[in-house]
Order: sequence, then C-alpha cells, then structure tokens
Amino acid sequence: MAEIGKIPRSVQISSFLDKVARAPAMAASPSTGKLIFALDATASREPAWEQAHQLQSTMFDVASSLGGLSMQLCFFQGMANFFASPWLNDAKGLKAKMERVHCLGGLTQIGRVLEHALQEARRERIHAVVYIGDCVEENPDALGHLAGKLGVINTPLFVFQEGYDPNAEMTFRQLAKLSGGAYGRFDAGSARQLADLLGAVAAFASGGYAAMLQFGRDRGGLAQQLTHQLLPR
Repeated sequence: MAEIGKIPRSVQISSFLDKVARAPAMAASPSTGKLIFALDATASREPAWEQAHQLQSTMFDVASSLGGLSMQLCFFQGMANFFASPWLNDAKGLKAKMERVHCLGGLTQIGRVLEHALQEARRERIHAVVYIGDCVEENPDALGHLAGKLGVINTPLFVFQEGYDPNAEMTFRQLAKLSGGAYGRFDAGSARQLADLLGAVAAFASGGYAAMLQFGRDRGGLAQQLTHQLLPR
C-alpha cells in the first residue's frame, strides 16, 4: 500500500471516515432536495450518455412522489471543457440541456466535478452528488482528498460505473466511501440497472435514507444493494 507524506493510505482513509461519522446528520427536507448530476462526456461514453439522457427523468419521477427535486447538470468533455447548468426543477429543462451536448474526446476531469460540488455545498446544502463514468485518468489520492472533504460536510457522492475497468472500480469505490456515499456498477446498455440506481439516489436526496431504503425494497436488485452501503442518517 503506497504512502503519502509517510502516513499510510489506509490510515488516511480511516481518518476521513472518522470525520464523516462525527459530522452532524442533516435530514433531507422533502421540499428542498438538491442533487448534482455529473457525467463524463468524453468520447468513450457516448452510448451511455444517450442512455442517461433518456433516464434522467426517472429521478424527477421518483422525487415528485416525495416532494420534488432540484437538480444541476454537470459534465466535462474535450481537452478542458467543464459545464454546470443552473439549478433545474423539472425533467424537461434538464432534457433540453442534455440534448445540446455531444461527447468529445479528452481525459477525465473528475477533480473539477468534486471541486465544483464542494463550492456548491458550501453555499447551500446539497443532499447528494451523482457521478457516472467509466474510467479514471487522474491521481486517485488527490481525488480521494476531495471526496473526503465532501464527506466531512455531509455531501455523499454516489458513483455509478459503466463497464468493468478494475482500476476505475477501485478508485470509484474509495471516492464513494470517503464521501459517505455508495458505489454501483451497471452494464453498458442496461437501462433498467441505471434507472434503478438513479431512482434510489433521487429518493435519498428527496426523502433521506428511509425513502431510499423503501425504494430499494420495492425495486430490489441494484437499488437495494446501494442502500446496504449507507448508514441511516
């Protein structure tokens, strides 16, 4: 296990998780659920981008039964393009934003996603951050540091991986854990799997852990597996 500044990585992770555990729990208000929906829009993700484009309304549908959801779309593409939309309260508005986006080749910019989420969460309570991607081309330790900061301010990161890259999975699992969130993997082309994952997080953002737990019980499969990674809040 590599060391950073002579402190073993396992010790650093434990320290972050201790801080997350001590952070005061804040229940999600049914009328003010706020969620950042972030995606990798580099070239390798074009098929799954179209899938996410079609399924984003699932989050609003689930949240509507719990009081609603305000969502911000974020994505990166190309050499250094990063975009964050205004906060949106309906699926139609989000769909219009996503329809104008095309995937472009480039390296991942997950660090920019996490930095942006930190800035937003320090201004106003963010109940959850969703990130969908298939690979990691950045320093995992630097990303872990940012994810740990999200955990300290009680902003869980839900990382959903497309495909089977084992190195990406290792990093994605660590980011989710450090933030107090959860990790899930879906098969390319499986609309049902991704819909279940997105619906579970929408339930969490709009109604808290209890709502997510009930959604998982109703849907089963990946949605239920996701709840097992979270502690009641």
